[in-house]
Amino acid sequence: MFDLTPSCFYTLKRALLVAFMLASWQVAAVDPFEDFHEYGQLSEEEIHKIHKGEMLYGDMEFGFMISSGNTDSTSFKYKGNLYQDFEKWRNQFKIDTLYKRDRNDETGDDEVSADRIFISAQGNYKLNVKNESFFIYADYEEDEFSGLEFKSTVATGYGNRIYQGSKNKVDIDVGPGLYRSVADEDMATEEDETKTGYLLRLALQWERTVSARTRFNQDVSYEQSMSGLNSRLKSETSLISKIMGDVSLKFTYMYRYNSKPEEDKLKYDSELSATFVYSF
Repeated sequence: MFDLTPSCFYTLKRALLVAFMLASWQVAAVDPFEDFHEYGQLSEEEIHKIHKGEMLYGDMEFGFMISSGNTDSTSFKYKGNLYQDFEKWRNQFKIDTLYKRDRNDETGDDEVSADRIFISAQGNYKLNVKNESFFIYADYEEDEFSGLEFKSTVATGYGNRIYQGSKNKVDIDVGPGLYRSVADEDMATEEDETKTGYLLRLALQWERTVSARTRFNQDVSYEQSMSGLNSRLKSETSLISKIMGDVSLKFTYMYRYNSKPEEDKLKYDSELSATFVYSF
């Protein structure tokens, strides 16, 4: 499936985004005020218990900004988390998009300065021991300005909760996997057009209840290449506070690190955002 043309990937990317948003709205439209959770008042485990057996539940995150005058720009951010919690499997589906256009002062034209979509899916098979699981993970990312056509990861391994307290919980996943990337046609040579290698994936999720209305989340994933390719780190630090009903305000700091970026690219990039979150 990795041999699809760029136009097919572009069509698939947009179709997945539309399908994900429609699925989110369809689920939310059943009853937007039934069983909604308030950050800080229910733990993630309690949320899963409330919705156990449901086809889909989760949250949607939106951010939109238009500026004019000395600086003309438009940016849009959409992020979604969908869950399924059945007797033996707990599944999570994520989508994260960012799009931005800026006015070029020299030419007067609007130019795209950011265009990224990230999609991931993880299934955790629950073992007989509490909080232990066997996981299967896959992701796919397109970033117009990364120098790559796309990159993807597939991994599997062991997951467990290493700490559980009254206000804190920490979960980890660790296991081997595969990495594949295809370089942009305009920048690639025959030698480095496609890269495939083995990796070791480690993911950590820390959740802390700050107050009755506020929750702190820290998600970190690290992929160490075992084939001499690039190793990657992704960290998302967020503070989420309920403002009314099932709508919350989320402040997020995202940090990404790539040990071997494409030519003329930095090893790291960061993103600071404030968005609204709707839970259903």
